[in-house]
Amino acid sequence: MRREEPAGVVVLNDGWWTLDPQGEVRGAVVLDNLVHRGEVPPTVGVFVDPGVFPGAEQPKNRNVEYDTFDDRYVTFLLTEVVPFVAERCTLVDDPARWVVCGGSSGGNAAFTAAWMRPDRFGAALCFLSSFAQMPGGNPYPSLVPRTERKPVRFFLQSGARDLGWDRPTRNWLAENLRTAAALAEAGYDLRLVVGDGGHNPNHEGVLLPDALRWALSPPPR
Repeated sequence: MRREEPAGVVVLNDGWWTLDPQGEVRGAVVLDNLVHRGEVPPTVGVFVDPGVFPGAEQPKNRNVEYDTFDDRYVTFLLTEVVPFVAERCTLVDDPARWVVCGGSSGGNAAFTAAWMRPDRFGAALCFLSSFAQMPGGNPYPSLVPRTERKPVRFFLQSGARDLGWDRPTRNWLAENLRTAAALAEAGYDLRLVVGDGGHNPNHEGVLLPDALRWALSPPPR
């Protein structure tokens, strides 16, 4: 990709393990290969870690940032992270080429970021989202039908043996399926993949190339 060529954006939450070339996701390797082969247009991967407060009683701020249903995280991305990237790369303005991606609580953050700012993120890739542990409960099964459809495409992956798969409350599988059903009934462009595994990133690593091809392809008209 030439420096002056405008690029799309893929924000990947939990950047430290999504980026790890020895890990199961290997986000940078996947994205580089897709761009190199011309399977997706020029795209910049932005790997973002959640905050840490050294010395604090609860040093990891991940659940606060990722699980909360508000616009603080996406505002941080758009006012602090993306401008830093834009100083170094020319970015396209088309939301259809801006994607936000995450797994577990990072999947919550990806969904909420696109939900709150569909004018910027045109697709969200959400793997094993932890909707079941959002403070106050998962808002989306009831919120989606009551809200005018947003110009966002959603890719949801869940596992048949995800956390709490066989219990009546805090069931990760059930909350993903309820969210997917609400999106389908509301007419969203949705992809849902259910695998046999539990709460680990193995399936995300397998699916990420196809998910990015789908997210960065022209949306249906």
